[in-house]
Amino acid sequence: MIPLALPSPSRAALRGWRLVVLFTLALLVASALAFLASGGGTDGLRAMIRLTARTSLVFFLLSFIASSLARLAPSPATRWLLANRRPLGLSFAASHAIHLGAIIALVRADPALFWQLSTMGSAISGSTTYAVILVMAATSSDTALRWLGPAVWRHIHLWGAWYVWLSFVFTNGKRVPMSVWYLVPVALLLAAVAARLAARLRSRR
Repeated sequence: MIPLALPSPSRAALRGWRLVVLFTLALLVASALAFLASGGGTDGLRAMIRLTARTSLVFFLLSFIASSLARLAPSPATRWLLANRRPLGLSFAASHAIHLGAIIALVRADPALFWQLSTMGSAISGSTTYAVILVMAATSSDTALRWLGPAVWRHIHLWGAWYVWLSFVFTNGKRVPMSVWYLVPVALLLAAVAARLAARLRSRR
């Protein structure tokens, strides 16, 4: 793990907003490469959508289970995840913002293709998920915590995280009939819940 091997100045650089900026730049570069490697056009946009769907899942899972992993398996790595849970969550929001940008570009480039790949129900549920992510990202600061109060802030982020979790389960689960590979993200999402439950049980002992 990078945070364990680098000297203190480098570890400090991999925290907070610097970490968010670093991940966002990496996501932009990777998305551009995916777009170009697929020949641009609608194929390139679909490649961007697939890529950012996966990176969003990774960032979400890391922030979703950071505290649970720190309880279940205390180590420098899990403590680093816990300390950087907020930047990881914001990096998830950045990844999904790029994902949304690619979707909007696809709608504008080929509306017929978009509606072949999606439904009105999916568009509505997806829009709701983006609204939840926006609220969570906008309140991911100490200022928002003080303004809202700990109880309200906790409810927003607790229920918001579970709503996003359900969205990931739904969007990946409905694609399992098309490809069994979608069982992988579903399994990871279920494993994340198992980790959270195990951590809660341990904390109650």
